[in-house]
Amino acid sequence: MFDKILIANRGEIALRVLRTCKEMGIKTVAVYSTADRDSLHVRFADEAVCIGPPQSSDSYLDIPKIIAACEITNADAVHPGYGFLSENANFSRICAENGIKFIGASPEMIESMGDKATAKATMEKAGVPCIPGSKGLLKDLPDAKKTAKEVGYPIMLKATAGGGGKGMRVVWKEEELEDAWESARKEAKTSFANDGMYMEKFIEEPRHIEIQVAGDKFGNACHLSERDCSIQRRHQKLVEEVPSPFMTQKLRKAMGRAAIKAVKAIKYEGVGTVEFLVDKHRNFYFMEMNTRIQVEHTITEEVINYDLIKEQIKLAAGEKIEGKEYFPQLHAIQCRINAEDPFNDFRPCPGKITDYHEPGGHGIRIDTHVYAGYVIPPYYDSMISKLITVAQTREEAITKMERALDEYFIEGIKTTIPFHQKLMKDESFRKGNFTTKFMETFDINK
Repeated sequence: MFDKILIANRGEIALRVLRTCKEMGIKTVAVYSTADRDSLHVRFADEAVCIGPPQSSDSYLDIPKIIAACEITNADAVHPGYGFLSENANFSRICAENGIKFIGASPEMIESMGDKATAKATMEKAGVPCIPGSKGLLKDLPDAKKTAKEVGYPIMLKATAGGGGKGMRVVWKEEELEDAWESARKEAKTSFANDGMYMEKFIEEPRHIEIQVAGDKFGNACHLSERDCSIQRRHQKLVEEVPSPFMTQKLRKAMGRAAIKAVKAIKYEGVGTVEFLVDKHRNFYFMEMNTRIQVEHTITEEVINYDLIKEQIKLAAGEKIEGKEYFPQLHAIQCRINAEDPFNDFRPCPGKITDYHEPGGHGIRIDTHVYAGYVIPPYYDSMISKLITVAQTREEAITKMERALDEYFIEGIKTTIPFHQKLMKDESFRKGNFTTKFMETFDINK
């Protein structure tokens, strides 16, 4: 087992990893930018190293500085959390070259799943259902037109290096294809320095359902059931829950088996997720694999009563999987609390928290790094807290969430708490009748 882990991240996930390390008797090193000097992970770590100014490119994404921090503190492993360098193959490779264990996927695994066209080809070969589309990257516009006719409209153009909805276009008919092709490629080139495009059948009324997976170096793999992440805005998740209200036991077993095939196809080591789109007929299709811990790992932990960060660290240390295939008996929901104004197009709202009060009681969990007096910097992701409820049924979990949101006070800034309060009362949401398009028609002012 590791002696000392450097946590190459910030905010609530840095604090989350730190807590598990302490429980495992592992020393911790926090790294921080000058904007995060007052963050709780800095205060509670055994050691802390400032790695630069607020901009991520000069701090949390600066690989030489993080490696140097490992060397001066004698850290023998790095936990990247999520975001930042968590799926950076080069960082994983440099860690290995410097004798530092990267608690995540190998460079080869990250590369095989990071490029969407390569990932799809790998999954098709493994027998995992994939969305009909192009065989690899599209050569040019005539190739795109030919493929679209074969697949059938509507289709989706996607940037192979894409993420966050950039480089994606829905095309409903052939007359729209040329403009969509040019604009998607231009956006992809600007955002990712890569204008490679591929095509998929556009799935109507889709649900975004992911399977939590784990694999060890002995070739063992397991899944820990699903999470429904369909409530999202501009491809950014807002609410997640387990189990999915759309799921059947037959579908859960089929998706679990497919996820294990995916894990074994790349000999994956660690925890991760296999993400699927599920259509209204409950056909499911591979979308991508995330080779890291997820923001929403919390709700899986609550329904299986197991620490996934601990499992991640143990797998990185070469231990065997302890988890097993799991079919949930409880229901958990997570609301992402962002420093955003939901009444003003979710505009980011950094600033000082003047007063702060957390809800409590049975079945309530909060993962956060903020407190009264904390100043939310404008440089990073706007998520400041995750509020989780767990109960015997979905209805009880929603009711508990309503009560918890009513008790949650974060003053001095705008937050998305009012949005979640409205959502929990929405009839379609309460009935489980929603898709990834839900937010396109949801009106918080109604």
